Amino acid sequence: MHIIAHIENAFQTKFGIPRQSGLVPSLQSKIVFEPLYRNPDAFRGLEDYSHIWLIWQFSDAIRENWSPTVRPPRLGGNQRMGVFATRSPFRPNPIGLSVVQLDRIVWNESDSPVLYVNGADLMNGTPIYDIKPYLPHIDSYPEASGGFALQVADHALQVVFPQHWLSQVPVELQQALRELLSQDPRPSYQNDPNRVYGFYFADLEIRFTVQEDILTVCSITKQTEDYKGEYAK
Repeated sequence: MHIIAHIENAFQTKFGIPRQSGLVPSLQSKIVFEPLYRNPDAFRGLEDYSHIWLIWQFSDAIRENWSPTVRPPRLGGNQRMGVFATRSPFRPNPIGLSVVQLDRIVWNESDSPVLYVNGADLMNGTPIYDIKPYLPHIDSYPEASGGFALQVADHALQVVFPQHWLSQVPVELQQALRELLSQDPRPSYQNDPNRVYGFYFADLEIRFTVQEDILTVCSITKQTEDYKGEYAK
């Protein structure tokens, strides 16, 4: 297996990343290919597709051993399911699969060709093994059953975002951050209304509380360390 590219976006840590692709469609990511795979011929015809599959590596979940069962966070973290019945990152092989919207292919940047995609659920710097076109007439089965995943479908939170904190976020990232917060970044087994949660988004630390179905942003601070990435604005 050869790493062909890496993704660049605002997700610096695992905490806060959407649980599935497509849940935060406003967030854009950049896919930068390794020099060996920047041949324009390899991208011929890709612009005709609206969505693509990303096959990637759970680079922060690599282990020497594996377990036949895992504890899915959406089941509260206290119920075990078979690893092959989940999308847990802790697998025999740390491979992820995501569908993202292909926004555009850029040919005139220093590391071109590069892809700009929307709705990714990958952490900044994640290695990518392959890219394939999404075929709606083959890859989509609306009648398919969703197992226990549908029984614990995500419930969107109401986001209270005071303007003095929202103004600290770059305009191009504000909608994506709202979408991300509405998905409830907390582990499902944590439900303390007095606890302040936090995660890093671009070069900002976002802190919030959740009471019932209302998430309130309580502070945003800029990180002191230099943030290296496309979205450090």
